[in-house]
Amino acid sequence: MNMSRMKVHRAKELAQKHVFGDFQKQYAILRDYGLELMERNPGTNVKIDCYTEPNLNFDSRTFRRIYICLGALKEGFKANLRDFIGLDGTFMKGPYPGQILTAVGVDSNKGIYPHAYALIENETTNSWTWFLEQLADDLELYAISNFTFISNRQKGIIPAIVKLFLQAEHRFCLMHIYENMKRQWKDKELKDLVWACATATTVRHFEKALEELKKFKAEAHDWLIQIPPTHWVGSHFSGRAHTNILLNNLCEVLNGKIQGGRDKPIIYCLEYIREYLMKRICNVQREIDRCHGPLTPTATSLLDQMKDKHKSTGMLCSHAISAIWDKIKHGAKNVPELEHWVHPCYWLVTWAEVYKHKIEPINGRLMWPKSQCPTKLLPPKHVVQVGRPRKKRKRAYDEPATQGHKLSNRWTTVTCGKCNNKGHNSRTCKGQGGPNDKRTEET
Repeated sequence: MNMSRMKVHRAKELAQKHVFGDFQKQYAILRDYGLELMERNPGTNVKIDCYTEPNLNFDSRTFRRIYICLGALKEGFKANLRDFIGLDGTFMKGPYPGQILTAVGVDSNKGIYPHAYALIENETTNSWTWFLEQLADDLELYAISNFTFISNRQKGIIPAIVKLFLQAEHRFCLMHIYENMKRQWKDKELKDLVWACATATTVRHFEKALEELKKFKAEAHDWLIQIPPTHWVGSHFSGRAHTNILLNNLCEVLNGKIQGGRDKPIIYCLEYIREYLMKRICNVQREIDRCHGPLTPTATSLLDQMKDKHKSTGMLCSHAISAIWDKIKHGAKNVPELEHWVHPCYWLVTWAEVYKHKIEPINGRLMWPKSQCPTKLLPPKHVVQVGRPRKKRKRAYDEPATQGHKLSNRWTTVTCGKCNNKGHNSRTCKGQGGPNDKRTEET
């Protein structure tokens, strides 16, 4: 077939616009989409924020942000019995700039349980404050709530949490702390020492591990102690979250699942997230239906292994298990079964209560209710980025390429095929001679 490459490219663009929708036109019906969500899912909260217009008589407003908290997820949070939320953001990849913010909790089986998501202009103190204000209203969080957050210390998030939640515990992702450290000090033993400090269950164990780190590399020790241990060390956590999670993997998992919608029009992107959450609840419900016993599968496994867990997790340690067994052995009466001593957040009935709230599907676009707002919603300003848009995430400073991607030459030593010297290849060889030069041997 005699077709030019550009003609095929234009045909593909038309087909994609037909399937996914128009990037610009979807903003005009965004309010209708929000009304449909709230009508089909009772308790759902949708907030749309626009830029302030200098002339209030304008019949249009420019889109700025949208926040969504589905009613089922709100009810699931209340049943979860665990005051712990991970916060993170990921970039949009379409023609309109923006970021997706997510708030993700952990369920009774140590799986992710998303609570809310938003599409904002960029990560700033103002945007994080706006997102957390909406989240606080939906989840009934107050300034004096004893809550626990974990984040990657993104721009603006720390002052936003300090401003809104005076009593909250804010953990910093240990992996991101170490990523910043290894830009200056790259050593496997250093990583092990940092991990030993973070996983210490008592203050004495932490101080001992910190002293070992100081002996190994004093500069790294001095850099690390600038971060208060209440943000990254297990021995300094309050224990009210009933989890010893040190990494913000909860949000990373969700970001990976919604990657397919980040380069699509706004409504398709929001629907991609909602459909994933809807399907995930049904998938977990099938797992719950196959389970038996008082505890969730993960909690049962942890209890059976009798690992030395700190009581701040809500799971029994080996000493408590031995004490309970000793009471039963010596004839103590009315001693509950071992599983009943575990915190209720790990019970199977709690897990089932969280996932009994389902996300309902929505109608087709022609059946959506029409917004009565007198102004028309316009897309944000389109900014053309320099160069070809990135599709893949940036790897860490020394992260190797994953399978299926082009291998990286970083941290590898190249040997020239002409002169056998290291530091360059045969294509860039300029005739550097050496003791292993093949041409010298031939001569």
